[in-house]
Amino acid sequence: MSKTLGEELLAQARCAIDAALGGPPCPAAAADLPELNELGATFVTLTKDGQLRGCIGSLQAWRPLVEDVRANAVAAALHDPRFYPLERNEFASIHVEVSLLSKPEPLEFTDEADLLQKIVPHQDGLIINRHMHRATFLPQVWEQLPDPLQFLAHLKQKSGLPADTPIELFTIQRYRVQKWKEK
Repeated sequence: MSKTLGEELLAQARCAIDAALGGPPCPAAAADLPELNELGATFVTLTKDGQLRGCIGSLQAWRPLVEDVRANAVAAALHDPRFYPLERNEFASIHVEVSLLSKPEPLEFTDEADLLQKIVPHQDGLIINRHMHRATFLPQVWEQLPDPLQFLAHLKQKSGLPADTPIELFTIQRYRVQKWKEK
């Protein structure tokens, strides 16, 4: 029985983390899923007991999807600067989620009110950029920040700028995701 794309991405992410923690190398990706060899951008989110334990990803597709998910899984486990590297004894209690991003598209807006009319909560992931300040929130972040004003304020803070920085000073892109989560 062949795996679906989501099942394969989750398996590849878990296998890559296991290998990075000293487990066996990952087997070749499923041959019946040619999209694994196409360029793709993913985020890998790790949770432990329902709490974030690591999240790293790519905003642009620049390497084969299977390589992207493996690299981001290892980075989320070992190199997310918000957390200590994952240890072997934690591995069994980690849950993996993989988000496959669509190509980000520029979002044109005139002011905050216009932007609020154009963004779709729970569906849009946003990338904001102002000079050297850049940040993104996956659509899943709407679960914790359902109010669009609060979502934007936290995203500005994540970029390193104050929450009250006028949104008109940023360029904004939006994307959508397909996501899969381990049960």
